[in-house]
Amino acid sequence: MISINDIRKPIIGDLEAFDAFVADNFSAEGELLQEMLTYALSSRGKGIRPILTLLAASLHSPAAVSATDGKERHCTKRTYLAAMLVEMIHTASLIHDDVLDSADERRGKPSVNAKWQSNMAVILGDYILARTMALGMASAQYDLISHIGSAMATLCEGEVLQSQHAKQYDTTRDDYFNIIYRKTASLLGESAALGALSVGASREEVDRMRKFGEAIGIAFQIQDDILDYRRDNNTGKPANNDLREHKITLPLIGIMEEASEEERKEITTLLSRCHEDDKAVDRLQDMVTERGGIAFAAEAMQAYLSRAMHLLSKYPESPYRQALLALCTFIAERDM
Repeated sequence: MISINDIRKPIIGDLEAFDAFVADNFSAEGELLQEMLTYALSSRGKGIRPILTLLAASLHSPAAVSATDGKERHCTKRTYLAAMLVEMIHTASLIHDDVLDSADERRGKPSVNAKWQSNMAVILGDYILARTMALGMASAQYDLISHIGSAMATLCEGEVLQSQHAKQYDTTRDDYFNIIYRKTASLLGESAALGALSVGASREEVDRMRKFGEAIGIAFQIQDDILDYRRDNNTGKPANNDLREHKITLPLIGIMEEASEEERKEITTLLSRCHEDDKAVDRLQDMVTERGGIAFAAEAMQAYLSRAMHLLSKYPESPYRQALLALCTFIAERDM
């Protein structure tokens, strides 16, 4: 089974340099704000987005950069800035998401809003966004900033769309893919595209990397939604959290598309009670599992991963191409 460390291996020197770059650039005035910032940045998870940025850059710039510590690197500060932009936008969005969802836990630890209350969490998320954009503008890398500004707007659009459909219980397959493109895939697409752009890749190569990132982003979110239906998931979130928040995701859409009008009404009624009725949650969990909703979603996920791997066939064999292929396998296999 592929681990995240297997994927990180070809760029380990660059990842260490990236972490040092973030630490050098992210500090805050005031003890409380610095404590909150340190806490948030220490809980950044697997770092899929900066890994994707650094791998995409290395794929298009295979010549090693000499380093004083003896570790091979292929990226420059421009790439580290690109990786920081996508990672900090993602970090801020998760803080804001936890406030909107009243989530008490993030990756097995108390969320920022649970630890310091929602008003302080909103301020921290805003601070990270402001600091990120200020660093980008100060660096004068305006092409990178232009891309990331557009990604921020797309994320917000996705959040509003998801909230709107969750209240109306009317999410269709098209709605679902529109939402996850905006909330997840768009930023992963930018992560890969900015990596290529940061080392001078052609417009065609930047566009190919964006499509690759978007494909794995959609697959990643589908797998996340599948894992939500597993009572033994290791995601750090309670099982069936989406149902409790009235979110209709692809496993449930799969059975709703095959259901009769009467069955769809039953599903909608159960969904409306999930925030307060564990029996309704269990009933929908069983329906999705027994009627093939999980298998339906898994098939869609594999189709997007196949699309991503096909895009990599344009590149010659290299450790970075292999790591990106391994990332596709990791997404399909992950349980957290």
